[in-house]
Amino acid sequence: MGVFIAFLAVNNVLTNSSRSFWLEHATYWIYPLQTLACGALLFAFRGSYSWHNPARILFTLAAALVVFFVWISPQQFFGVPARTDGFNPESIAGGRSWLFWGSIGVRFLRLVVVVPILEEIFWRAFLLRYLIDENFERVSFGTFTWFSFIAVALAFCFSHQSADWPAALFTGVAYNLVAWRTRSLGSCILAHATTNLLLGLWIMKTGQWGFW
Repeated sequence: MGVFIAFLAVNNVLTNSSRSFWLEHATYWIYPLQTLACGALLFAFRGSYSWHNPARILFTLAAALVVFFVWISPQQFFGVPARTDGFNPESIAGGRSWLFWGSIGVRFLRLVVVVPILEEIFWRAFLLRYLIDENFERVSFGTFTWFSFIAVALAFCFSHQSADWPAALFTGVAYNLVAWRTRSLGSCILAHATTNLLLGLWIMKTGQWGFW
């Protein structure tokens, strides 16, 4: 998570302080580097995590679907302006070229694989348990306390940009519930990945790049 955040910080510094296209739009190359670096770390330490097979699959997928609708509902159902500013692969590819599809592929790899695994390990497998006991490995996955449940939901919320806080808060609560009901890190990753996959497909369909 520290490496993931460090890449975001570098991206923010570059995009806010430079007039060069490739620095001002550093997202186009920093996100692929972030994806590769974090993916490599997750793979290298794959033996350190207790994944647990996904459980309560229908509940998990239903939670993922509800979260997806919460994210898109302001623009889709309530007339909130579309979020078209963001990572638009056509800006650098100029059409359906290999660069376009390569950019899309890396973005979906980040969105559907790296981010769900990384964030669920941090938020649900680590922090949700650490706030119960500093020696978090003594705490069973999915153990419920009001303090840890609320604190992680709020922290997850505020880790997103302010425009996303309502949806992110709901998401934090929903994924905490998945952890509690399933006692499975695999289920949390499945829920997160399913939501993100649906959101990514919706972004491609609507061109609302601000949801990336």
